Amino acid sequence: MALINKIREKSGWAVGAIALGLGVFIVGGDLLGGNSRLMGNDANVIGEIAGEKVEYQEFDAIFQQAKANYENQVGRAANEGELAMIREQAWNQLIFKIALQKEYDRLGIEVTDDELADMVQGNNIHPAVKQAFTNPQTGEFDRTQVIQYLKNLDQMGPNARPMWTNFEQGILSDRLQSKYANLLSNTVYVTTAEAKNFYNAQNASASIKALFVPYFTVPDSSVTVTDAQLQDYYDSHKDLYKVEEGRSLEYVTIPVSASVEDSTYAKEEIAQLTQQFASADNDSAFVNMNSDQPYDGTYRTPGDLPEELRKQMPLQEGKVYGPYTNNGTMALYKVVDAREGASTVKASHILIKPENDTPEAKAAAKAKAQDVLNQIKNGADFAQMAAQYGTDGTAAMGGDLGWFSEGRMVPAFEKPVFAFSGTGLLPNLVESEFGYHIVKVTAPKTNETYKIAAVQRSIEPSEATRDAAYAIADKLSGTSGSTEEFRKNVAEDKSLVKEEAANIGKNNVLVNNLNNARELVRWAYSKDTEIGDVSPVFEIDDQFVVATLTGKREKGYADVEDIKEELTAAVRNEIKAKQIIEKLKTGKGTLEQIAASYGPEAMVKSADSVTFASGAIPGIGIEPVAVGKAFGLKPGAQTAPFEGQGGVMIVELVSLNKAPEIDNLASVKEQLVATRATRAANDAFEAIKEKSDIKDNRVKFF
Repeated sequence: MALINKIREKSGWAVGAIALGLGVFIVGGDLLGGNSRLMGNDANVIGEIAGEKVEYQEFDAIFQQAKANYENQVGRAANEGELAMIREQAWNQLIFKIALQKEYDRLGIEVTDDELADMVQGNNIHPAVKQAFTNPQTGEFDRTQVIQYLKNLDQMGPNARPMWTNFEQGILSDRLQSKYANLLSNTVYVTTAEAKNFYNAQNASASIKALFVPYFTVPDSSVTVTDAQLQDYYDSHKDLYKVEEGRSLEYVTIPVSASVEDSTYAKEEIAQLTQQFASADNDSAFVNMNSDQPYDGTYRTPGDLPEELRKQMPLQEGKVYGPYTNNGTMALYKVVDAREGASTVKASHILIKPENDTPEAKAAAKAKAQDVLNQIKNGADFAQMAAQYGTDGTAAMGGDLGWFSEGRMVPAFEKPVFAFSGTGLLPNLVESEFGYHIVKVTAPKTNETYKIAAVQRSIEPSEATRDAAYAIADKLSGTSGSTEEFRKNVAEDKSLVKEEAANIGKNNVLVNNLNNARELVRWAYSKDTEIGDVSPVFEIDDQFVVATLTGKREKGYADVEDIKEELTAAVRNEIKAKQIIEKLKTGKGTLEQIAASYGPEAMVKSADSVTFASGAIPGIGIEPVAVGKAFGLKPGAQTAPFEGQGGVMIVELVSLNKAPEIDNLASVKEQLVATRATRAANDAFEAIKEKSDIKDNRVKFF
């Protein structure tokens, strides 16, 4: 039985592995809809790949197998998001099965029966077979176990042979892919000159100076961009604006949240439990019967208690505290038991770090810390001083360290804290390896721990509340016959807030922050939905949603109007660059002198250890053109002003540190070959997909 389970888990694994190996990205999908929603004459056709129609049944068989494999691995049913991922993997597997097989056939790549037998029980066992038939006692592959398994296959039940056939198909597919990948990798060749250039780009470094004038220093209002300029830029950079199919929506959400009446009812209900809880003999049974969360019998330190209980310390054994309301949940807490545990304390601190390890820096940090301590002693607010002077992550929280037990902090810090009695400011500075601390104990040391029984109930909206929310959504949908009417109705109801979602993909599950919005996406992509239509009411999680379709984008190149804002920014920067360059050309001398003549907007930055391969300049950002120009200079020389990514630059090479000499470039060549081979496989698959003219109609089904 264990062996059968192994084969079941491995069935169909290989094609998915290939998909991951070739870098196929995963996007959304969703649950199967009813046949009543199928459109067109080919009611069961889910798509087309390389001229072959894909029936729903073929897709579903792969999906169900992948789903079963996944659920076997994780030990539970897949959730909605995971189903979407699995569905996309199944679609990619079909692309491999159909599109790549045509390429294999064209190239004459195949796996013979003898080759398959050799991988299963011969001299070149496939890794998946080795893993499935490894003897658990010896840890060694057992060929006799394979042979015995195959002999008894028909006696193992009706599912055994189909599972084995699927398992073998996975092995075969993996070998085909390996042959194809090896064929591609054998086309990769790296010359010695290429390897040397790559090595130098990685290991040579430069020290440079750069004069930098950011584009944002020129006001946008001072630059006029015409439609003709936008069109010219678009035509010159059209390949940057390839887009997939998309739909744009405006929508309103009406949350189904508990009303005041619902909260009052919940309070009355839990109040009735208070007396019963106090007299209950079996606290764990009472909690499991009356709470949304199961009983947790662990002992908790004060730091682990709910905030409401910490305020009531010390707690009395047997007493019921509450009810308390927090984030839509009402809670009662009963102290089942109290006992001594590790000492805990709550404190805040202000850490003053020395700038470096020199005695002078430490003395300066200590003097500063003492000054802050004196100010607090004289009445300054601790939290405000922490926010102003603290040098670690607690500064933004007023220095609050929360509760901590002995052993959690470094000894030099925690020893004086735990030695302090009561609450208040420690009179002296505390020195640790991190610097000097001003410490305030905010809750006294205690070694009490508590076992708490908690009855927690969510405040759920009633049917009346749900009906009222639906009525609002239904009215909006029913009285809006167009986008204009939708906008008008939303504007008139101040309780409604309109949101926009641009260019949603056809297989999306998410729409902005709406999870599980698949039905909304399907409506947007329905052949019956036109721009200006208003949707019916959709229930998505705990809210009702009404939307209107405001735009359709087809696959290809974006319309200028749709990307006008992006184009305008790019053209505006080009115009700014010309203005800045003309002004910089009037400057003479060193970079500092040119910057001074330009004005305060120009800055000069120095950067060391700049590598050609990184394309980045510390303190400025990604500037590959600037880095390239710098490595083309002689020390002391500077470029003319030029247009960079974030602004106009002039670069000066201060010094160039050549890469260390290397006798053997073999390892560099191997690295380059491996990188290019992987890229060749990815590029080949993407090219095959592109030429396969894939028509994805999954949106009709789920």
